[in-house]
Amino acid sequence: MTVASQRLPRSLWALMVGNFVIGTGVMVVPGTLNDISQSLGVSIPQAGQLITAAAIMMGLGAPLFASLVAGWDRRRLLTLSLIWYGVLLLACALAPNYAALLPLRVLAVIAPAIFTPQAAASVGLLVGPAMRGRAITFIFLGWSVASVMGMPLSAWISGEMGWRWAFGLVAITAFLIGAWVWREMPDGIKPAALSRQAWGRTVGSAPLMTAVAVTLLSAFGQFTLFSYFAPYFAQTLGAGGALLSLMFLWFGVFGLGGNVMVTRFIDRIGAANATLITLGSIVLSLLLWPLGRHGFWAQAFVMVPWALGCFSSNSSQQARLVQISPELASATVALNTSAMYGGQALGAALGGVMIAQGRMLDLHQVGLVVLLVAMAVSVWAAWLQKRSCAAR
Repeated sequence: MTVASQRLPRSLWALMVGNFVIGTGVMVVPGTLNDISQSLGVSIPQAGQLITAAAIMMGLGAPLFASLVAGWDRRRLLTLSLIWYGVLLLACALAPNYAALLPLRVLAVIAPAIFTPQAAASVGLLVGPAMRGRAITFIFLGWSVASVMGMPLSAWISGEMGWRWAFGLVAITAFLIGAWVWREMPDGIKPAALSRQAWGRTVGSAPLMTAVAVTLLSAFGQFTLFSYFAPYFAQTLGAGGALLSLMFLWFGVFGLGGNVMVTRFIDRIGAANATLITLGSIVLSLLLWPLGRHGFWAQAFVMVPWALGCFSSNSSQQARLVQISPELASATVALNTSAMYGGQALGAALGGVMIAQGRMLDLHQVGLVVLLVAMAVSVWAAWLQKRSCAAR
């Protein structure tokens, strides 16, 4: 039986859907940003601080919690993180004002800081080495599905009933999927605890840290604009809730397609090549971005290459890091998650500053420059890996 024909264990389906809930909860703010701004009486840049503050927490929390929860059984840890998510998202939905919402949002995203990296780190104990790349990219399909269903649905619900309903529905879903993870995950899944020596080897590895830098730059470049899709499309296309939801759905469908393609071919073409292809796809969209101001369909077609590369680039990066050093997977996946959220924080913060200066239409230019740098660093990381392998 070939690797491609082997069935993935059912527990990976639960982890994939868990990532769907996590992704939907993370992206619910960009999808509802206009309504949050209007209903709470704050500016778009100030509402965007919900993205920045949450991303900082997730970025700092991923490696920190990787050490704190090292001895936990992953069945209990992943289930409890989804329950925490549900409780705090409900609290966000009931927040009376922006001052209460901001700290509740920061506390809520402790769950993504734990769930996503620890789910990925568990893969090595659920499947064999030959299926590891496929399994990791599979569980990250949940993020793509979140962009297909969760983000546009959140935008639509926000436009029809308000952002609080969008938060509340994600919370209820988190409770349901938490029960599924508890049912499907086997007991005794405990990736090796991260010692100081393991962290030292990780941080001291030039190939690993350069690859992590690719994730940071990729997220930075994308989220300078991605964080503000809602106000951007409102300004350039006059998009309301329904049109905005349709735009997110379009983006998500192609995002899912891109991740499916990477999942099928990553073990054949190599994770480093997959990363370069997906980043190049995003760059193509940013080069063509101004053409999207001519109308809905022009914008929709310009978004396609970005969508194909958006989530698949991170999936290929996760697989790339695990393949470089499988024994350090817990550390590298946590650092990669930290880099992803750190890049989101930087991008959202810079985008907010630019919008406050009246430069919303220039956001794609910054993203383009940063993504080109990410591609160059990715090539460098591949060269460092080859040199490291040759030296062994």
